[in-house]
Amino acid sequence: MTGQTSSRAEIPVLSVRDLEVAFPTPDGDVQAVRSVGWDVYEGEVLAIAGESGSGKSVSVMAAMGLLPATAQVSGSIAYRGRDVLAMSDKDLERLRGSSISMVFQDPMTSLNPVMAVGAQIAEGVRIHQRVNSRTARSKAVELLDLVGIPNPGQRVDSYPHELSGGMRQRAMIAMAIANDPDLLIADEPTTALDVTIQAQVIDVLERAREATGSALVIITHDLGVVARIAHRILVMYAGRAAETGMADGVFERPSHPYTAGLLGSIPRLDAPKGTRLIPIDGAPPSMLAPPPGCAFAPRCPRATPLCSQEIPELRPIGNQQSACHHGEDQYNEDEDV
Repeated sequence: MTGQTSSRAEIPVLSVRDLEVAFPTPDGDVQAVRSVGWDVYEGEVLAIAGESGSGKSVSVMAAMGLLPATAQVSGSIAYRGRDVLAMSDKDLERLRGSSISMVFQDPMTSLNPVMAVGAQIAEGVRIHQRVNSRTARSKAVELLDLVGIPNPGQRVDSYPHELSGGMRQRAMIAMAIANDPDLLIADEPTTALDVTIQAQVIDVLERAREATGSALVIITHDLGVVARIAHRILVMYAGRAAETGMADGVFERPSHPYTAGLLGSIPRLDAPKGTRLIPIDGAPPSMLAPPPGCAFAPRCPRATPLCSQEIPELRPIGNQQSACHHGEDQYNEDEDV
């Protein structure tokens, strides 16, 4: 198995094991996720990070049962021990919104443009809690206030186009936490927002998690977001897990060259003046025909012939798990820096 393992005694809110997802195309199957596993526990924040196309969003869409019918999904996805992949459409509908909720990347395409945001929040409350319309509307106002929308009693009747991008994202978060879910999934929640609004949205997510006691999975390519909020991190590359561990440890001493490359390509406030960012050369491979061996090898400064011949499995290196034949070298190098 390639993926996250844990010695913790409690049952995870969501456990993914040996997940494989492929999409058939006229040119062949796109292998979007390849033998990935991870757990997230109650009250925990797990960040799944990587470049676009790494498979991070597809893995959680599979967990939500939101992939198209043509997707080929195998492996195990368990919500509190229940097999999600074996659930009927009716059971999945009950699960989504009440036990697991999702904040999508673009609220403008996720919100109904002809319904007031309050009515959309109230609709979810009425479906899952069986309350009357007046109670559901009061709940919507309360939730808009919780996520920091000013004048919630008036904004409850606003339409999506009448809100700013940051306020729309806050409304999406309010909708997602309306039924006190066990697990909240946020897919690139700060994309296309300016830096100030990004920070505010992350703060709102953290407040929402604390208010509901839920676990949080945040999908992002922005490691600044990870540093701000995550307890643990799973770094994905070309559909596979590259590295996983406690976020602080991974940031301090990455054990995979890809993780080190991601960290080296973002600005740091503590870097000496004049320090240049170091981009990762090359581009991710086509998932129609992933290369043999380590998919990162063509871009990796540590690559040897072994890397192009044998796929590395996740194994313990220091306090992390790393899928790299030369992970010890990377880990020890970061100790010396």
